[in-house]
Amino acid sequence: PPRAPLSPSAAAADVSTRQVIGLRYANEPVRFKDFGYTVVSPERVDVTFEVYMDPGTTATCTLDALAESYAQVGTVDVTVGPVEVTESRYTVSVATSELATTGIVQSCRPAP
Repeated sequence: PPRAPLSPSAAAADVSTRQVIGLRYANEPVRFKDFGYTVVSPERVDVTFEVYMDPGTTATCTLDALAESYAQVGTVDVTVGPVEVTESRYTVSVATSELATTGIVQSCRPAP
């Protein structure tokens, strides 16, 4: 079914909220996006992700492997960069203690 149009005050609030969220992430020195994962075996999941940061920057990213119950069954910190371009894609293996059903990026931050 079609959505009802937003009232002017609701539309203004929606735009304002999006601007605040956009500004928050625009000021982040390192941003990331999960791109996908492959469950290779009960002992390993490969996580593919993109990192956005200024050229010359190095970051540390924490990747987690999760079981069907969302319990963490593996984690690894990986250093990426320094980069020559703003957007870079990586695939990293995460060792697991049991079968993982997903692999995600938990965080990325500028490396010390």
